[in-house]
Amino acid sequence: MKIGYDAKRAFLNNTGLGNYSRWLVKAMAKYYPENTYFLYTPRIKPNNRLNFLKQFSNIKTLTPQGKLFKSWWRSKGIVNDLLRDGINLYHGLSHELPLGIRESGVKSVVTIHDLVFMRFPQYFSWINRRIYALKVERACNVADKIVAVSQKTKNDIIELLHIDPQKIEVIYQGCDPAFIGRQTEEQKKAISIKYGLPKSFLLCIGTVEERKNLLLLAKALSYVDDIPLVVAGKSTKYLDEVKLYLVNNNLMHRVIFLPGVNFTDLPAIYQMASVFIYPSRYEGFGIPVLEALRSGIPVIAATGSCLEEAGGPDSLYTNPDNETELAEKINLILNDKNLAQNMVTQGLKYAANFDEKKLAAQLMEVYNTVYHA
Repeated sequence: MKIGYDAKRAFLNNTGLGNYSRWLVKAMAKYYPENTYFLYTPRIKPNNRLNFLKQFSNIKTLTPQGKLFKSWWRSKGIVNDLLRDGINLYHGLSHELPLGIRESGVKSVVTIHDLVFMRFPQYFSWINRRIYALKVERACNVADKIVAVSQKTKNDIIELLHIDPQKIEVIYQGCDPAFIGRQTEEQKKAISIKYGLPKSFLLCIGTVEERKNLLLLAKALSYVDDIPLVVAGKSTKYLDEVKLYLVNNNLMHRVIFLPGVNFTDLPAIYQMASVFIYPSRYEGFGIPVLEALRSGIPVIAATGSCLEEAGGPDSLYTNPDNETELAEKINLILNDKNLAQNMVTQGLKYAANFDEKKLAAQLMEVYNTVYHA
């Protein structure tokens, strides 16, 4: 089978959607080498996290022939290239499909990660909400099959977009294998020195934006034993609000901000943490939670979206508006070594459910179902 992918995020995005795209392409090429995989991207830029492409002769990268109108090519012109290349199935990896794909006869699948712009419209401008809505609604209606990255996302698609449940398959995302192996003491020491990390610390990873709800964790520090917090992730204007609270409450000395952490350094940072905390109000899946479980540290996440799916029954969960509840759960883990160890042991077992070979098999079943329909 010739399978095409919207690979823009794989080449140009180093966070959530890019991670998903790279993980999926690599897993499919590895476990189903009999297929040929075509990566369509408007442009290419150097990215060490794409070095794996050199390992696979069954992956081909394609860009538009002209230098102009690259956005038009991705949203419509690409269909001609799919026909030229004899693509049997095209997978839109991030919420959208090109115009005219149904009329072309090329079968299609689209992945929907979340409908946060509908659940929390206050985080988006009117024009962005409108653009997202048009793209997502159209893709869901046009696609032969929809992949939702969690049961929560599937439920949202059914409720908010009124899509037939039979059209939607839940296929979780795996995490990068780098988080599975254990870091040596020498590796951890080097990373600790590089970033000036304390011996023990709480950890929060992710873009510092309002939806991720870092302010809840900042407020909880007042009720937590004297342990520093490390925050690793890209900053937005929301960081100013968080820092203002920390300064006004004499907590700034308790927090270390790391806005530019190399991806290759993350496994060691995870593994040195005492507790990983992810207070986000809404996620499509919450890959940092799975990365933390794979890294062997206890996890606390917020209720209200899909994070219970990512964290499993032995992680702890907190109301995203209750800082004292969050603080109680942090203190509970810090002061109960048996609880912390049990959370680590059970978390590693639960994370095995997201084995990439198993997930690739589920995706291949969707491809075969669509292709032979």
